[in-house]
Amino acid sequence: MRSRFIQRAASLLAATALSATALTASASPASVAALSRLAPDLDPSVLQLAMNALQCAGDNGMAASSRLAVIDYSKASSEPRLWVFDLERQRLLFRELVAHGRNSGDNYTRHFSNQKDSLATSLGLFRTGETYVGSNGYSLRLQGLDAGFNDRAEERAIVMHGAPYVNEQVVQKLGRLGRSWGCPAVRSGIARQMIDTLKQGHFVFSYYPDPEWLASSRLLNCRAPATLAALGRSGRNDQAYRVE
Repeated sequence: MRSRFIQRAASLLAATALSATALTASASPASVAALSRLAPDLDPSVLQLAMNALQCAGDNGMAASSRLAVIDYSKASSEPRLWVFDLERQRLLFRELVAHGRNSGDNYTRHFSNQKDSLATSLGLFRTGETYVGSNGYSLRLQGLDAGFNDRAEERAIVMHGAPYVNEQVVQKLGRLGRSWGCPAVRSGIARQMIDTLKQGHFVFSYYPDPEWLASSRLLNCRAPATLAALGRSGRNDQAYRVE
């Protein structure tokens, strides 16, 4: 019995080490280039930032993950700007439309917030949690990991969910998607499949070329490994920020 327990523990440790190695390798320029070939309309520099943030989280104690969603909010809501990758197998799983918050802009996203009741989108790296069924149907909880920029996500009930205002027909009618209350809302027809792909410990990275976020995010400017708690101690006092 003891021998079997030791063998099982050794297997688990080996698997953990392999996952960490794979995560570090996935942030390399060669790996990012390979993923970029799968998503030619995603800016490679945005993908590199996402992978750097993911590696920083891993270096500071966050468990490795094989799936990553990248949202580029510099693109119009009327075009696909959400990609989901399987990092382990280097596959593109989804390329989809995604809505932004009501107070973040019309077709283009201009304003971002970490403040409760702002009805605005947040930037940064999120860890996915459990699923539940709420007022927007099947939904996925998101934990914000970027101190000062998205770490109020749970308090704000920022989740991924399906929405009837996210589809090509709405774009044809309005010239843009409908807007959420700050959540990354996706097509109703794809929501459950995407949520099940990302649930329970994978990552979502939301991007916009906001100079303050790019300069201040501790996940984008990773230094010596510390702890995730240390990453969460930000000098920022404000909870909303604007890009003009």
